[in-house]
Amino acid sequence: MDSETQLDAKQQAIITIAAFTASGDIERLKPALNEGLDAGLTINEIKEELAQLYAYTGFPRSLNGMGAFMGVVKERQAKGIKDVEGPEASPIPADLDRDAYGAKVRAHLSGLDEVPPPAEWQKFCPVIDDFLKQHLFADIFARDVLTHEQRELATIAALANMSGTEAQLFYHLGAAMNTGFTENQMHAFVEVMNAKVDAKQAAIAKKVLADVLAKRN
Repeated sequence: MDSETQLDAKQQAIITIAAFTASGDIERLKPALNEGLDAGLTINEIKEELAQLYAYTGFPRSLNGMGAFMGVVKERQAKGIKDVEGPEASPIPADLDRDAYGAKVRAHLSGLDEVPPPAEWQKFCPVIDDFLKQHLFADIFARDVLTHEQRELATIAALANMSGTEAQLFYHLGAAMNTGFTENQMHAFVEVMNAKVDAKQAAIAKKVLADVLAKRN
């Protein structure tokens, strides 16, 4: 299977940008950022991806990635390259019930039609559950610069290039498929990780994906 036929150039760029941001590999991130812009990602789409990644990789990695992107944009401008800025996020309604909205988004990502009862970890530490619902899945996911599908693609790429995050990768590979990615596209995701990021990390992701597909099937 050829990954080029399963994930387009923009999607592949989302993967490499997220992966190198997560690992802090700025020297490899810069070419990935250029490739993303060349593939047609807007400046605001890439900024949105880098901003979202703080929730998974921490502010230091996200801010370092943003700094690298600022440099790339300036270099391209100096060369006379005119990249598309792209739309800003639409205003979020002031009366949005962020807790309810975030709970529904998470349920959808989990493949559920209804919000399930709290799990043990949610009962053990309710505040982190509030952060997830109200901030990650509401404040961030409600922003329409990126689709939920694009956000999950960035998330799995970041998690796949980090250590000790297999449990989270397991969940988000399933979530990516629940947003619309096919089984073949998830195999292609692993191929892109193997070809463009890191073979060792791709092998781990391949194993986790096999477990996800076994459970779904």
